[in-house]
Amino acid sequence: MPQEVGGVDVSRETLDRLIHFSNAVEKWTKKINLIAPGTIHTLWERHVIDSAQIFAIIPNKPRQWLDIGSGGGFPGLVIAILAKQHMPSMKITLIESDQRKTVFLRSVARDLDLPCSVIAQRIEKVPAINADIVSARALTSLLTIMPLLHRHLEPDGTALLHKGKRYRDEIAVASKSWSFDLEDHPSLTDPDARLLAIHGISPIG
Repeated sequence: MPQEVGGVDVSRETLDRLIHFSNAVEKWTKKINLIAPGTIHTLWERHVIDSAQIFAIIPNKPRQWLDIGSGGGFPGLVIAILAKQHMPSMKITLIESDQRKTVFLRSVARDLDLPCSVIAQRIEKVPAINADIVSARALTSLLTIMPLLHRHLEPDGTALLHKGKRYRDEIAVASKSWSFDLEDHPSLTDPDARLLAIHGISPIG
């Protein structure tokens, strides 16, 4: 029986992989704090569903997806799990500078045979990826992340970002230094949050 996670249809196998990943996050968090310990009891909705929902708004079938500041695998590993079912040929790259977290990311990716690679380096030092999609969840302000998006997106690419209730303020500030087109989508997990789809990014001046 088909099931849905974050607006994405998933097979039983995909659901099992998401559950395996969630269990791994809970286990490893006791050692390296992948997520705030106080959110473990809401891990599925607050982290898994929240991450999965951006897969439902991708503009087309990308060839290459880059997730920056992947942390505990949100949304990067969730995307890789969904892509294994829906877009198995897509190349997925996760960038995370914390060495302990990259060990976790690689461990899960290996255990679940996911179509992704992990770069253990600061985002600013990674050569341009030229990805169709760049995602980031709760990484930094829109103004601060714009140079990274501009660097790693191909010209026609799209950035998919999770943003909280101050997203309008962030857009207003970023608009003073950057030109971009934007669509915002409601979040399934937080009525005050938004999913931002940004493209056509270029610096002003």
